[in-house]
Amino acid sequence: MNDIKLALLGSQGAGKSAVLVRFLTRRFIGEYASNANSLYHKRLSIDGRQLNLEVFDPCSQSSEARCILEEPVDWADGFVVVYNISDCTSFINAKNILQQIREARMENCKGEVEVPVCLVGNKQDLCHARQVREDEGRCLAQENRCHFQEVSAAESYQDIANLFTQLIRQVMEHLKYRADRRRYSGSKSMVKLINNVFGKRRKSV
Repeated sequence: MNDIKLALLGSQGAGKSAVLVRFLTRRFIGEYASNANSLYHKRLSIDGRQLNLEVFDPCSQSSEARCILEEPVDWADGFVVVYNISDCTSFINAKNILQQIREARMENCKGEVEVPVCLVGNKQDLCHARQVREDEGRCLAQENRCHFQEVSAAESYQDIANLFTQLIRQVMEHLKYRADRRRYSGSKSMVKLINNVFGKRRKSV
């Protein structure tokens, strides 16, 4: 059974916890502020594969809260970054979070910057109060080479389920690629070692 670890990031009021609870339980909860980090577990099946899903939901991040990102960036296989389409400040924070993810992974993960990320514009039901255009979100996602989707945690379970499913598929592909690359690197090292050993023996003969 595969283990998949996701981190859910966003500023207060973006509705990130509501998005997560909607995915896990199909129910909608009103946004609430939490000063505690939470870790959720769910078993699910995708494409016939049984998965253990862990989702880390830290307390909401401000643009200055760089230290909060250190733990999930090192721990997670993929990220969901949420902003509120009716709050331009949360969009700016999401942009900063995406940048911090890239910088932190470059510093802590041996240069492996690429990681599956989904940028989510939440509260699509508040289109009448929109402050962030859909094309702005799409452009930011393209700049960071990540998936983008607008959703409404209040109105639609299916859209949220689809985005998590797509992200988990990307994570599984990414983990397989990393494992294959490690095996290939290990095989090359073994071949080099064998050549060195037998090369020295031939020379001594």
